[in-house]
Amino acid sequence: MATRKNPTDDPLAPITLAVGQEDLLLDRVVRDVVKAARAADADTDVRDLTSDQLQPGTLAELTSPSLFSERKVLIVRNAQDLGADTVKEVKAYVAAPFEEIALVLLHAGGVKGKAVLDAARKAGAREVACPKMTKAADRLSFVRAEFRALGRSATPEACQNLVDAIGADLRELASAAAQLCADVEGTIDEAVVGRYYTGRAEASSFTVADRAVEGRAAEALEALRWSLSTGVAPVLITSALAQAVRAIGKLASAPRGARPGDLARDLGMPPWKIDRVRQQMRGWSADGVSEALRAVALADAGVKGGGDDPEYALEKAVVAVARAARASRGR
Repeated sequence: MATRKNPTDDPLAPITLAVGQEDLLLDRVVRDVVKAARAADADTDVRDLTSDQLQPGTLAELTSPSLFSERKVLIVRNAQDLGADTVKEVKAYVAAPFEEIALVLLHAGGVKGKAVLDAARKAGAREVACPKMTKAADRLSFVRAEFRALGRSATPEACQNLVDAIGADLRELASAAAQLCADVEGTIDEAVVGRYYTGRAEASSFTVADRAVEGRAAEALEALRWSLSTGVAPVLITSALAQAVRAIGKLASAPRGARPGDLARDLGMPPWKIDRVRQQMRGWSADGVSEALRAVALADAGVKGGGDDPEYALEKAVVAVARAARASRGR
């Protein structure tokens, strides 16, 4: 979720700097500023510009004093791509902004266009971090925050299942959380998410991997076929299988009796995953992990051009992983 980096949390601050590449979070920053401005003045003039539309002289024109002292919101997207002359104008403006104008700069972060970042920060801009959420744990935190913002209670299992079912798209995750809150009364639990999103969950590459490392070959193959039929890339499935088997190997070699929080830090896994892997690893042996990793590596080569039939390569890997799990358990 978007995080504040400035104690000034007023959306009507003269300058708001939104830094990151997560489109949903960037759009929410813009939404909050526009909403606050129109709450203060329903006739607020909103100008939403891309970097190429902000040519030299445009900013001066848009920020020129009005006879009617009207409130304005100026949004500049992709501020890192502004031309050198326009950057000079932006730097001059942020050093002495006008009270009735809220300037929102959306910047991807990084080195490109750093002069805009430095100038806005030096001027005391309200800054909101909008980083791309590449980690499952971050998306899980996002979903939990969505339910809290909507004033609803959701169990940890429900939040996790929603992330597993929907995937990495924050817009879809936010929409799903809002839909569940609108349709369901009381606490949102695992059963509710399963009822609404069971088809999506079955298409998850991680569902294939989870069923395989649990030794449930038939269910893993069913999930695999569903995943492929819905367009999940084979390479994502081999990646999920590799992650699941490696996680078991890592946890199996970790010190016994360590706390989940310490294990999460040392192994680079979120605490919820430690609990899940701990259940999945029961009975796995070192030989079983090695055998499963070899099978996944062969499948990975197959789906990346080393074989004629990627689907068959995946099926062989799923069966091999499930067999390794069952053999490790002595069944």
